[in-house]
Amino acid sequence: MTAPGGRARHELRLWFIALQFLTRVPVPRWVGYEPVWLQDSARHFAGVGLVVGGFGAAVLLASAALWPAPVAVLLSMAATAWLTGAFHEDGLADTCDGLGGSVSRERALEIMKDSRLGSYGALGLGLTLAVKAAALVGLAQASPWVAAAALVAGHAVSRTGSVALLRWLPYAGDPEHAKAKPLAQRIGSAGLGVSVLWTCGAMATSVLVAGAVLGPSVAQAAGSAWLVGAAAAAAAAVVCARWLRRRLGGVTGDTLGATQQWAETAFYLGSLAALGRAGVTVAGG
Repeated sequence: MTAPGGRARHELRLWFIALQFLTRVPVPRWVGYEPVWLQDSARHFAGVGLVVGGFGAAVLLASAALWPAPVAVLLSMAATAWLTGAFHEDGLADTCDGLGGSVSRERALEIMKDSRLGSYGALGLGLTLAVKAAALVGLAQASPWVAAAALVAGHAVSRTGSVALLRWLPYAGDPEHAKAKPLAQRIGSAGLGVSVLWTCGAMATSVLVAGAVLGPSVAQAAGSAWLVGAAAAAAAAVVCARWLRRRLGGVTGDTLGATQQWAETAFYLGSLAALGRAGVTVAGG
């Protein structure tokens, strides 16, 4: 049985491994690496989302002090894409290329391995990023702080959507040729539970920060909106799961990236719709 201190250190190690896998951020040398740790680290993907979303939020707030909301939003999206090496966006483009046409499962998997960008990939990536940007601009028009808080929550929520697919679906490709072999294995219910806890923490943190800056009424409205956004993200993940089960019989690394992007976009759309119905307007935020 592992001592509590040793267990906490190992979980911190797994979080760092997840951070290293999903971003450009360097990690301490003591972290080390074992293949099985990468699979175990999936439960902390939402925790990495908290960092990515926080980085995007900081860029958005700094940019909003100098430029209009659309510019601030685009710079924040560029910042998060840079921090992650466009990891998820690349998966989205490959997924659209592979599954955009009416091709066989084998051909779709082959297309997704091709590094070249096709018309379906360009269109899918462009439209997704455009819709995401438009939704974030709508949130920023209420207040840059609202959009910043949404970024923190959205990046965590969406990564839990991808982790859920790792729990529900098998790997669709050849595990021996997977880019990250350990992630070609399903994770357990406990791992998904940890991811959900990270997501709840990110949502609560974003609401508390919004409340501290903009007041309790906005925090209450944001909390309700984030719940609607999380429901929209969950619905997007379920749709992706059903689609991928039908087309591929499971998931690949690319489809997990696509699921993250679509779930994130759905989160912002759901949150924006809920805030609009609540009539939230914040002057001077």
